[in-house]
Amino acid sequence: MKKNKILVVGNWKMNPENVSSALTIFKDIKKETKALKNTQVVICPPYVYLSDLEKVNSGLASSAVILGAQDMFWEKSGSYTGEISGGMLSGEGYVILGHSERRELGETDEVVAKKVSSASKVGLKTILCIGEKERDLHGDYLHFLRGQIINSLGKLPKRFLTKIIIAYEPLWAIGKGEEEAMKPGDIYETSIFIKKVLTEIYDQKVAITVPIIYGGSVNHNNAREMIISGQIQGLLVGRESLNARKFGELLKNVD
Repeated sequence: MKKNKILVVGNWKMNPENVSSALTIFKDIKKETKALKNTQVVICPPYVYLSDLEKVNSGLASSAVILGAQDMFWEKSGSYTGEISGGMLSGEGYVILGHSERRELGETDEVVAKKVSSASKVGLKTILCIGEKERDLHGDYLHFLRGQIINSLGKLPKRFLTKIIIAYEPLWAIGKGEEEAMKPGDIYETSIFIKKVLTEIYDQKVAITVPIIYGGSVNHNNAREMIISGQIQGLLVGRESLNARKFGELLKNVD
């Protein structure tokens, strides 16, 4: 990602159902990004589609779109049936780690930290997901976020922080209508808190350089305001990234 560009990550999750549909959506998204000047788009499809999409991507004009992965394992190789190592993904630029849906399946902060370390060592840029399940009036959720950030980074050396993007995804705001999405002012306040925690772990000079992006009921109607008033560096988009027309509108609005 070029400096100061807005980062918009499309997480396709376990969609679409076949590679033909994936290719169609991807090609349509590429068309929608031709005029982008200030935005870097990362599409993270299911792993089985990466190779096919990479072939198409290299043959189409537009450097605004690159591919990333949705998860990885921390070991280089071995008897880990069904897992994918960072080395296998080294041709990709980005990897999403610690997503709330992975955490809901039992992934702990300690497991996430191992993955973050492994990804950084092979040169991948990590989109590290964090977020609380609910907000309370007493601010206990801030203690939860602080612990999640510290534990998910583990003892990651400061030199690798340049490969980290923090994706703040409050679970209570995911998959809702835009009226239930987090307000830009609250996003801004939380991003400041995240920077403060990073400053505690490392130092302010390094902490302020870490991009903060937001995910949670983001769509083409509210994306621009989230970027401007929320003062964040990008967005993590779920279901709308599978609709090329709406996703294209979102990208144009934030660009």
